[in-house]
Amino acid sequence: MGSGRGSKRARWRWSGGPGGAETPRSDGIWASESLYSLPLTPSQSKKMHLAGILFSFLSIITFTSSSSTPNTKTNTITLPLSPLFSHHRSSHPFHTLKLAVSTSITRAHHLKSRNKPSSPSLKTAVQPKSYGGYSIDLKFGTPPQSFPFVLDTGSTLVWLPCSSHYLCTNCNSFPNTPKFIPKNSSSSKFVSCTNPKCEWIFGPNVQTHCCNKNNSALNNCSQTCPAYTVQYGLGSTAGFLLSESLNFPGKIVNDFLLGCSILSVYQPAGIAGFGRGPESVPAQMNLTGFSYCLLSHRFDDSPQNSDLVLHTSQSNFSKTNGVSYTPFLKNPSSKNPAFGTYYYITLRRIIVGEKRVRVPKRLLEPDVNGDGGSIVDSGSTFTFMERPIFDSVAQELGRQVNYTRAREMEKKSGLSPCFVVPPGGTTSFPELRLEFRGGAKMRLPVTNYFSLVGKSDVACLTIVSDDVAGPGVAGGPAVIFGNYQQQDFYVEYDLENERFGFRSQSCKAR
Repeated sequence: MGSGRGSKRARWRWSGGPGGAETPRSDGIWASESLYSLPLTPSQSKKMHLAGILFSFLSIITFTSSSSTPNTKTNTITLPLSPLFSHHRSSHPFHTLKLAVSTSITRAHHLKSRNKPSSPSLKTAVQPKSYGGYSIDLKFGTPPQSFPFVLDTGSTLVWLPCSSHYLCTNCNSFPNTPKFIPKNSSSSKFVSCTNPKCEWIFGPNVQTHCCNKNNSALNNCSQTCPAYTVQYGLGSTAGFLLSESLNFPGKIVNDFLLGCSILSVYQPAGIAGFGRGPESVPAQMNLTGFSYCLLSHRFDDSPQNSDLVLHTSQSNFSKTNGVSYTPFLKNPSSKNPAFGTYYYITLRRIIVGEKRVRVPKRLLEPDVNGDGGSIVDSGSTFTFMERPIFDSVAQELGRQVNYTRAREMEKKSGLSPCFVVPPGGTTSFPELRLEFRGGAKMRLPVTNYFSLVGKSDVACLTIVSDDVAGPGVAGGPAVIFGNYQQQDFYVEYDLENERFGFRSQSCKAR
């Protein structure tokens, strides 16, 4: 097999697959999706019929004006952060894993395809709901109602299952989905067509579409903001925008833009968008930054959780010990504003063992069209690399790993390359190191890029790609760092200083 080149090798003893592969689950929603504003052109009137259906659901809901509640100043807000899982295991040992692989790839395609001008109504970023997601609890309404939300740094809209008439098909893994009841909240109200927040989702021309075109006085328009629809690889959700109160201990955020979803497919839980758009949690709360530490996926069957910390005033990130930083990069493409919602960082080098992997320069930073570069996405499970990068990494691993390839397992799991490892013993793999602009170096633990698969003694690389080869065939970000590779790292999104920080540590509650 491999020549064993590279003296930097990571050794560890398997104690169960970090991805829960030895006891597969059917966790979360198998979809990768992108949010589309409801089309407002005559040629798309069929989808407008959905609005009528949604209005019929909401006709029984009454709203009152939001009340104003003074906020108590606090520097940080800390929320429990836990892996998202269902209560039903998959009957097939590789079902969960293969779905995680396909979901990561499909989600990457949606993230990358945001640059295509053929979808002018595309407004907000991709929403995740898949195996390996992490959830937080947020409280909306007066009195507060608590709900789980998937933490997603690759999206911007915040929405939840809404009303007692909420319908979700293919959601049997979550039989008791909590639902927000607007009529039970004294602070719920519809967002009007003239509300500037409606433009966050539908753009600056929304008033000319949803208000009477013969009415020259738009300030007299009484129409509500149009219904939104979210399309998924395996499902969808649709609903209306509300203005609500977001409640934390000692702090209330009034007039928070919230999606009230009425209809869903494969989508029982809500999404908390933490991207860079105006409708995201950080923007609406005017956060200076946030940080989290993701538990290893081996804990996805337990009630353990870690912390998501929201910084609501000047941060002290500059004093964080042991954290390496790399600056955020703004995508230069003016043609593709959706890319502006992603957290870009500049990957300089990939090192396997002591061997620098050759990566086409054009893929390291986004060009004028927005193609290339790397983003951080907590909503993706496995890291995605465009084929030229992935092939270079996989081939170098193949040269350095001294174990036999398990090609049959590659077909079953959807992961590649896979290797037969010593049963129950210590294994040795080349170190995988990522180097970023500014000198930050991320040395991944072996369990962040290899996982045991099934009940056999086979370890597979948990980085994915697709079958597309050749320059410029996909576009968009070339590397998408998923949450699997962020396990057991303290991670900072320092919005005040426009930088991304990380430090290796155990995220298990002490």
